[in-house]
Amino acid sequence: MNPSLATLAVVIAAYLIGSISFAVVVSKLFGLPDPHSYGSGNPGATNVLRTGNRAAALLTLVGDGLKGFVAVVVANRLGISWGDASLASAGAALAVFLGHLYPIYYRFAGGKGVATALGVAFGLAWPLGASLCAIWLAAALITRMSSVASLATALAAPPLGFYFLGNWPEAWALIPIAALLVFRHRGNIRKILAGEERRIGQKA
Repeated sequence: MNPSLATLAVVIAAYLIGSISFAVVVSKLFGLPDPHSYGSGNPGATNVLRTGNRAAALLTLVGDGLKGFVAVVVANRLGISWGDASLASAGAALAVFLGHLYPIYYRFAGGKGVATALGVAFGLAWPLGASLCAIWLAAALITRMSSVASLATALAAPPLGFYFLGNWPEAWALIPIAALLVFRHRGNIRKILAGEERRIGQKA
């Protein structure tokens, strides 16, 4: 297959994988309400946690993270076979993230992408993923607000990406991912400034 067409196929597949919402899937398995219908309306682990079901929230977190990790790792391995691993990895990283944000299976109503972005980071380089995960955990413990932790992680992603990955397409892909993370948290930013943002685990 032509390398360009092969890379395009990988990118499309990554988007379709990213479009799988584990918040919706897990909620159905546990008999919980559709995550679009309560709290922030965001189909993600933090919102699922507002139901009080920690197991469902954990499975959502793991599932959303794994899809980002798997998409990038598989894309890299396939890209090696046709000599374009870097571009395939970068394309898959952005595509799986966009799939989570704008899933074709759920009328493009997706989550904010934090877990998927962290999965992508681990797929690109485990030190990058570990560093970003540490930043998220530290910010979350200090503020008790998932949104603040997510924003801190988003801002740290591009510079850490260039540090760990070098000046390669994978690092550049982290810039739009970070920008979209901030954009998707614009409502949270307004609530933070107004002192109305919910704390982690707080029910709606």
